[in-house]
Amino acid sequence: MIELKNVTKRFGSKTAVDSISFEVKKGEIIGFLGPNAAGKTTTMRMITGFFPPTSGEVIVAGVDILKEPLRAKEKIGYMPENVPVYKEMDVYSYLKFIAEIKGVARDKVEASVQKAMRETGLTDVSRSIIAKLSKGYRQRVGLAQAIMNDPEVLVLDEPTVGLDPKQIREIRELIKNMRGERTIILSTHILPEVAMTCDRVIVINHGKIIAQDEVKSLTDPSSKAVSIYLEVEAPEQKVIAELKKISGVSEVRSESSVSEGVNGFTVTTDGESDIRRDVVARIMKNNWGLLEFRRKQMSLEDVFLKLVTKEER
Repeated sequence: MIELKNVTKRFGSKTAVDSISFEVKKGEIIGFLGPNAAGKTTTMRMITGFFPPTSGEVIVAGVDILKEPLRAKEKIGYMPENVPVYKEMDVYSYLKFIAEIKGVARDKVEASVQKAMRETGLTDVSRSIIAKLSKGYRQRVGLAQAIMNDPEVLVLDEPTVGLDPKQIREIRELIKNMRGERTIILSTHILPEVAMTCDRVIVINHGKIIAQDEVKSLTDPSSKAVSIYLEVEAPEQKVIAELKKISGVSEVRSESSVSEGVNGFTVTTDGESDIRRDVVARIMKNNWGLLEFRRKQMSLEDVFLKLVTKEER
């Protein structure tokens, strides 16, 4: 449904996206992740036809966006990070206007507007002025305009930015309800949202794809990369220094002071070694009290930080 083949985008001498390739299948929800300036928004703008790639192919719903841009855009709904809505209009009038400029057939405009409002929970505020809506409802308006032409592909750039937890949860449910009906690529900095919403994750950094897999595979506790949580009765910095000496330890992170004299730590391995015996031996050697020791399932945030940190080295 979405396919990028060796896509590169340069701005002058700067390469923003460097020969990336990936595919999003019909009905999938994909999380597109990366730190700031990684190339996420540039990639999404190439998918939607706002930027032409310097080289490579972008295929959307079987249509080459360079060769047939208008036909490709008819199949795409796009919600940018800052949705350009006309705040002085009421919801219904704005969406009717969007339907008309997107080329929805005149006899289908009313039905399209009503359907979009139902899908995004806007029916009860259809006659409200957009400027007077909460940020959460304005985001719903942005989502409604994106689906107004009933697109096969939906591109969402930071759809929950600036929302409170309740509003984030509501937008998340709206997106999840579209699963299977539309192919969705979703960019966000809120990693728990990706874990709860997306089928697969693509991670980009410095313009290159550094990982792509199913969410459950990336965070699978049976995978090679292992994190161990410890609570040790000992000075924080001494524990960190000692554990970092162990072969196979890639990171030792202080979590918190559990109680007076007791500190929590997360120890991450390089994925090649079982370090558990060595960790216990070091603690016993120093006569420290080991109060808790358990394997910790890596969260999507742990995986993301591990991947990006590895790339920075």
